[in-house]
Amino acid sequence: MNRDDVAWSGYWPAAPTPFTQSGDVDTDAIFDLMNLYAQMGVHGVLVNGSTGEWFSQNDNERMTVAEASIDAVVGRFPVVIGVSAYTAAQSSALAKHAASAGADGVLATPPPYVHTSAEETFQYYRSVSTAASLPFMVYNWPRGVAVDMGTSPDLFSRLADLENVVAIKDSTGDWLAMLDTVEAVSDRVRVFGSFLHRRGLATLLELGGDGNIDGGGVGAPFAVPFYEAVAARDADTARMWVDRYRAFSGRLIASDYSGVYASPIPQLKAVMNLLGQPGGAVREPLLPVTDADTLAALKSVIVESGIDDAYATVGAVHAV
Repeated sequence: MNRDDVAWSGYWPAAPTPFTQSGDVDTDAIFDLMNLYAQMGVHGVLVNGSTGEWFSQNDNERMTVAEASIDAVVGRFPVVIGVSAYTAAQSSALAKHAASAGADGVLATPPPYVHTSAEETFQYYRSVSTAASLPFMVYNWPRGVAVDMGTSPDLFSRLADLENVVAIKDSTGDWLAMLDTVEAVSDRVRVFGSFLHRRGLATLLELGGDGNIDGGGVGAPFAVPFYEAVAARDADTARMWVDRYRAFSGRLIASDYSGVYASPIPQLKAVMNLLGQPGGAVREPLLPVTDADTLAALKSVIVESGIDDAYATVGAVHAV
């Protein structure tokens, strides 16, 4: 397989997993969330990624979340299931389940905590990417796993040549290194990275790159039309939408992917709850955002950026 075997591009939410206040997986909320994404016109979705709090779920719960999401989407856009785990065997089992549930692809980081070498990382991906026949997305997530694959010469190029690898999600905090990834492999695989800003627009139009996979997808009313303008090569319209996106997201997420007001997932779910969206509760070790001043600051970002009005315009749930 290669990049031409999938039509993966544009703006994808990395979906949160809604939990009830008692900590259970809320499958009804998953259904509502996927419908919201469809209403926003997203171009795909990642389920059970870092934003999906896979680390706090057991394997049965992860399978439930995957099945519920796939069933809710019913083919309206691609669904890629995150199968990150500490061992290739566990990741492979989750990949096989994703295939049986009807997923369009799977994604994994290197094993967290382990600090794999370049060769260990390659062997892990060679095993997991062939566990199922699905298209595979490699995920570079240095903030989460303390391994930056971009610092190992030719590793991305070797991974791009693996049989089922069709995409790389490069979430390094080093933007110039992400450009190196685009240059090195975008002729062979899709590259999702940090493109939702004016420098990213220039990259998409002139160098390459395919899309963003964005924690939660709250910026969809601005990011979806941005990517549609990019596809139409309409730079003026794209600049207008990406500036609006930055006026919202830039006040919430720092360049190293940390949250401005709280850790990223609780902050995201607080924003979603303020917007009346089905984000649900977080699970330990994460803590919900309950401080009144922090919630007020988040509400100010929502209102001042106009994201609340944007959702209202497209008919989304609106409760600010």
